[in-house]
Amino acid sequence: MLDFDAILMTIAPELLLAAAGLFGVLAGAIIGDRFNGLSFKLGAIVLFAAAALAALHWNGGRAFDGLVQTGPFVNFAKVVSFISGGVALLMAEGFLKRHETERYEYSLLVIFASLGMGIILSSANMMTLYLGVEMLSLSSYVLAAFHRDSARSAEAGLKYFVLGALASGLLLYGISLVYGFSGGTSYEAIAAAEPQLGFMFGMVLMITGLAFKVSAAPMHVWTPDVYEGSPSPVVAFFATAPKMASMVVFAVILFTSFPQALAVQNWQLIVAIIAAASMLIGAFGALPQKNLKRLLGYSSIANMGYAIVAIAAGVEAGAGALLIFMTAYVIASLGLFGGVLSMRREGGMVENIDELAGLIRRKPGLATALTVLLVSVSGFPLAFGFLGKLAVIEAASNSGMMPLIIILIISSVIAMYYYLRIIKVMWMDEAVEDFEPVDGWVTGTVYVTAIASVALLIFVSPFSELAASAAASLLQ
Repeated sequence: MLDFDAILMTIAPELLLAAAGLFGVLAGAIIGDRFNGLSFKLGAIVLFAAAALAALHWNGGRAFDGLVQTGPFVNFAKVVSFISGGVALLMAEGFLKRHETERYEYSLLVIFASLGMGIILSSANMMTLYLGVEMLSLSSYVLAAFHRDSARSAEAGLKYFVLGALASGLLLYGISLVYGFSGGTSYEAIAAAEPQLGFMFGMVLMITGLAFKVSAAPMHVWTPDVYEGSPSPVVAFFATAPKMASMVVFAVILFTSFPQALAVQNWQLIVAIIAAASMLIGAFGALPQKNLKRLLGYSSIANMGYAIVAIAAGVEAGAGALLIFMTAYVIASLGLFGGVLSMRREGGMVENIDELAGLIRRKPGLATALTVLLVSVSGFPLAFGFLGKLAVIEAASNSGMMPLIIILIISSVIAMYYYLRIIKVMWMDEAVEDFEPVDGWVTGTVYVTAIASVALLIFVSPFSELAASAAASLLQ
């Protein structure tokens, strides 16, 4: 007999998203194009409501005979993911209207992608995990190619689909090997199994498949091309909500399914290699970039490497650091892509770094806010991103991972060059022609995220305590 109270405690946000998505499909079929503009606002409200439900049921629960299970750690990620998804959805409306691609299907795809994020975060079984992964992935493939008249968007969608299918195949094959050698698909059954060679092969394949979802090396190659080719609001969504959800799921699976001593020794080495490769590839790959979106793609690879360092540090040292770092990254990324969406000329959106020349003399408020966000994402000690990176370094230090700390610092120094290059272009170069006005509230997103980055640096104690408390729930 179903325990409806337990179901609501566990997956209330997902039930809301599923109901809203089905209602949106029905409303779109009946109303047609008149539903286009309204769908973005309703979709954002639904995502904010889903975040509120996740916060309301903070302690979570367990339902469907253990197929789904939630707690403070995953609900923390749900709140951040759903809020950032709602903001990214609102940012998309004006852009899509200007490009004559404003369709209600866009908001439905974001809702279903968010439903997939919720499912993978709630999963306590490999079957539930794969269901959520596919729902998130299939929605994302269509979003990447949403601008059908753009060759770049179509190319980005195709590349994402082909490589995503490969990653999904690796993940599924890894799950099948783990199931075959453990005798179960639940995280608990896998954790209780005796590690064997085939079990380890399955674990490695799963890690490789999950690395694709967070754009970590060696499965990072899609990221710069998809970031450059996809519509800017789609990239704003990709760079925030799915990254937060996928990285936390990555951590949950490793912390709960493979905690045995032998497995820890093996996956920590593998994850450390992935982290080091991601940091270096992201840092060096961004150096020659002139396209702002492509540069942010490589920056994302490096930042995911920093986050994976926290995972490699283990659950006790790294879980809280992961939440702090990823939240700082999501806030900064939302603001930076809000900045991209705020700058438009007659020829199209501003994407080249040189087009930002002299921004401080034309839009001083926007230039200052973007500078704060670049400082935050670089980890310089003037914004919240610094505390996120410091938490990761502390976690790695507590776990005795000095080589990773050295690589992290080297990568951060290299990254500082291309972030400072953007700041130098905005503040010191000769001004170029002004931008056309766009949706004022999108620019407001840049200001709000910049203020949040500074405010969280100053008032970090309550936030860090909340993250530590959420991370402690994994140990229970």
